[in-house]
Amino acid sequence: MFLRRPPTCRRPLLSAAVTATALGVGLFLAGGLGLAPWPGAGTGENAAPAAQARGPATVADPTAAHITALQARLRRTPKDAVALGTLGLEYVQQAKSTADPTYYPKAEEVLQRSLALDTADNFTAMGGMAALEAGRHRFTQALDWARRAIAVNPYNASLYGTLADACTQLGRYADAADAVQRMVDLKPGTPSLARASYVAELRGDTGTARTAMRRALQDAGGPADQAFAHYYLSELAFTGGDPATALTEAEAGLRAAPSSTALLQARAGAEAALGRTGAAVADLTRAVQRVPLPEYVLQLGELHQSLGLHREAAEQYQVFRAEQKLFTANGVALDSDAALFEADHGNPGRALAIARQGIKSRPFLDSHDALAWALHVNGQDGEALAESDRALALGTRNALFHYHRGVIERALGNTSAARRELNRALTINPHFSPLHAPEARAALAALTR
Repeated sequence: MFLRRPPTCRRPLLSAAVTATALGVGLFLAGGLGLAPWPGAGTGENAAPAAQARGPATVADPTAAHITALQARLRRTPKDAVALGTLGLEYVQQAKSTADPTYYPKAEEVLQRSLALDTADNFTAMGGMAALEAGRHRFTQALDWARRAIAVNPYNASLYGTLADACTQLGRYADAADAVQRMVDLKPGTPSLARASYVAELRGDTGTARTAMRRALQDAGGPADQAFAHYYLSELAFTGGDPATALTEAEAGLRAAPSSTALLQARAGAEAALGRTGAAVADLTRAVQRVPLPEYVLQLGELHQSLGLHREAAEQYQVFRAEQKLFTANGVALDSDAALFEADHGNPGRALAIARQGIKSRPFLDSHDALAWALHVNGQDGEALAESDRALALGTRNALFHYHRGVIERALGNTSAARRELNRALTINPHFSPLHAPEARAALAALTR
């Protein structure tokens, strides 16, 4: 599945020039945005290859340069619907790559202007709206816009990526797999292969996930694609409990793209797992200084906390809270990351409120796990176990999910199940969290006495 080449008769539709002209350079280059597989979208992340929009943060910012060029063009031709749609897409990408959600209202304004000029056939702006709504974690709306765009242009691979991302976050995994297959058939490049990798990863098939990313690396058209593939190979190695390979892949990616913040963050995670905590702190600090993505800020805070640097950890947690307020003020719905943060570091009641709301707008595996954990810290372990069932329903090999389940089972008095789940977490990845992995080891030791 996913790795076959598209039929020969479709090849003329896949030329870069044709696709870029038809959809707009922004959507073509961003691989559909939305939750495209590169850090910076939301999933926490765990995302996505979460199915989240990821792109290397670099010192020389091509997105900013393209925004400036589009703004100049629109001063000359303010009723250029395609340019407006493309500018909206670039604003969405800039919001993700800079962790600045104030670009989302800007994106909505220019996308609506574009749609007002061309309502019927404007799939550039429709795709932009899908990406915008995905960025704001409004996935039902993202799904609607993606379908509308595809109805206008059913041969654009990037639009199927946006559709797949929305379906994934809405828990429609079979529909997401179908959309990814269509994307691969149309254009078997880095964005489609990364999504195919994620589909396999969600189902616990890490071998296929690595194969897809290896093929993406082989097919890489330049340093950016190489860095993209190395990042995902690093993530797959790390989550599979192999930090040495994760470090090798991250460093290979940094050789291809030395200014990639995402790869700097990936290297830090591997360094921490290998006991190189000084290097990890240095790399994560640089990543946060470059691009203060909430996931980077939280990762640095938890690393500080694990090292007993409580003042430094508190500073990062304060930044994370401020970022959540800024995201909310700009229309982004909070879900799993915010819920887990409150459960681990803040207010249990708020964690549960966020998690319950998040499951409504984003019934994804991560959201079920976050709700399970929020229920646990509020003493509602029976309901928590049911949510944990949903988080693990696809067979995803996620150490944090199994750790949460193990703690829930222990709270319910299910000693044998608790031992099994905690052992499973540490078998999958003994370094899954600088805070929770040691807790898992201690709990397992206590249960086996």
